[in-house]
Amino acid sequence: MKHQSITRTCSVIFLNVFFLFFLASPALAQWGRYGDSPMGHGMMSGLGWLGMIIMVIFWILVIVGLILLIKWLWLQTQTGSSVTSSRSSSALEILKERYARGEIEKNEFEDKKKDLLT
Repeated sequence: MKHQSITRTCSVIFLNVFFLFFLASPALAQWGRYGDSPMGHGMMSGLGWLGMIIMVIFWILVIVGLILLIKWLWLQTQTGSSVTSSRSSSALEILKERYARGEIEKNEFEDKKKDLLT
């Protein structure tokens, strides 16, 4: 449960920063004068160091988001298989305990054991 809330929070933060960056980009691209150069301010469209910092933050968030997604998917596959095997083994243990206490007969124990293992 805690892992899901952390993943959900990271996803919300990532999406907010992602959309804020792309919504603010057109306004920031017009920031400042182009000057006399036909190329304008160069590759960063007037953002200077701010553009580079935003780009680095963006790629860090993309990488962290991918890592969290892969980790979440891996945990989902691991959790599903372990729950099934633990339920199966606990049911078999309960059956053995009932047989040991004498609550069920040997033939009933064998039938139920065969059902659990198949």
